[in-house]
Amino acid sequence: MAENSFFPITNWSEDDKPREKLMLKGKSVLSDAELIAILIGSGSRNESAVDLSKRILASVDNNLNALGKLSLSQLMQFKGIGEAKAISIIAALELGRRRRSEDAVELKKITSSKIIFEIMQPIIGELPHEEFWIIYMNNSNKVIAKSQLSKGGITGTLVDVRIVFKTALEMGATALILCHNHPSGTLMPSDADKQITRKLKLAGDSLEIKVLDHLIVTETSYFSFADEGIF
Repeated sequence: MAENSFFPITNWSEDDKPREKLMLKGKSVLSDAELIAILIGSGSRNESAVDLSKRILASVDNNLNALGKLSLSQLMQFKGIGEAKAISIIAALELGRRRRSEDAVELKKITSSKIIFEIMQPIIGELPHEEFWIIYMNNSNKVIAKSQLSKGGITGTLVDVRIVFKTALEMGATALILCHNHPSGTLMPSDADKQITRKLKLAGDSLEIKVLDHLIVTETSYFSFADEGIF
């Protein structure tokens, strides 16, 4: 009978669904066995994926480093582990090993409008069309992510406020910086630029997510709403 024929996660009791547990409570609350159960998806006729994962871990004294050294054939000796499941376990543990071997990325800290310009000018400063970007930051004003919100012609872009703050909440951002380019080279903000800045700042205030600045970027220079006291 096929490897995936028994105990699919969707048929488990609520307390035994690692995928749902991860979605509802976050990845950190899952045990090693539950994480491996997500990888393999199902167990065998008399054993759930979590129990199978516990049995595999017990064979290496619950040591993930030791588990990562098991070969494909060694993993396939466990009843319920076929080639596909064994490959999934090996691939996941190899990714973990590679992650540990890389240096943690130092997040860039925003301390001035000049730093924002240095980050964004290579991205949008020389474009022939207008783009609107959001820089998402944590409570230390370190950059979590940069995201293009819209892309338009010379006449301007459309900005969806809901998307901005939905993304911010998903990332756990506590502050934002707005940024767009003026292909024409002019640094003066338009009435539309001022309006969207006020709109985003007001929405951020209600969610306790600060909009700290809005930069207009050209090829060689920039305009900062915060520096100019427009906020």
